[in-house]
Amino acid sequence: MTASARAAQPSYVVLPREIDPDSTVLQFLVQHFNRIDAATWRTRVLEGKVHWLDGSLITRETQCRPMARVYYYREVPVEAKIPFEERILHQDEHAILVYKPHFLPVTPSGNFVNECLVHRLRLKTGISTIVPAHRLDRETAGIILMTVTPETRHLYHALFVDKQIRKEYQALARLTPALQAQLAAGELQLPVHWTVKNRLQKGLPSFTMRVAEGEANSHSEISLVAVKGNLGLFELSPITGKTHQLRVHMQSLGMPLLNDRFYPQLQPKGADDFAQPLQLLARRLSFIDPVSGLSRDLACEGLTL
Repeated sequence: MTASARAAQPSYVVLPREIDPDSTVLQFLVQHFNRIDAATWRTRVLEGKVHWLDGSLITRETQCRPMARVYYYREVPVEAKIPFEERILHQDEHAILVYKPHFLPVTPSGNFVNECLVHRLRLKTGISTIVPAHRLDRETAGIILMTVTPETRHLYHALFVDKQIRKEYQALARLTPALQAQLAAGELQLPVHWTVKNRLQKGLPSFTMRVAEGEANSHSEISLVAVKGNLGLFELSPITGKTHQLRVHMQSLGMPLLNDRFYPQLQPKGADDFAQPLQLLARRLSFIDPVSGLSRDLACEGLTL
């Protein structure tokens, strides 16, 4: 572990369009990031760790500028090393397809500032403009699409907005008692398929999700394709892309994923157990590259029972 870790790359926040110009940037940061105490922000400003896009420093008296970007450096007292390596599967001048291991965040978050996929790739390739085109939970392993060139980035984002990219996942979970009874009776015929559509919204705490009443805003196609003992191997296709969607949808079927620390019940916060990763894998991505027009279809090694 490394003490007092500071992010090598700055993060930024955009000031609101409607904001009191007499208020200071420091006041905004304290209010906006309410999980960070005011003394920490005052120290960062005094130490020159907060600045505008052009690099000019923001002081305690600097007033807000509507829609301006404020750059700052994430810091954590201690940053754990994630002992797994990413793998570049495809790289061209506009995009990179990467295998992300379990436990590694895609971007700085929580107690991780430099132990993240973006920073590792920027160091490995020497390309400072790499950013993700979509989300992949820290706990989930698998293939993720990263964009390289700012000028073409919107084309890759549009693949997800327009549902022009296919994402295929695998997962392991314990079978429901009903499925186990069918298996014991020799009546379970594979594959078993479910279409899951429901309304997902933030739960408590706010980084979790829950099924709520109302019109469906999430959709997953899920199939049980193999069984060993009381465990099943599932193939999952998220048609929509809500946070934790597959994890909550599997829970809603009565089969929460193996080693899930959030669902069905949030576990106490603690150090990662690298021997028990969440059994969810983004196994395959397929799409037509919006720049080259070439077909991309990449898969990584799958989960096994």
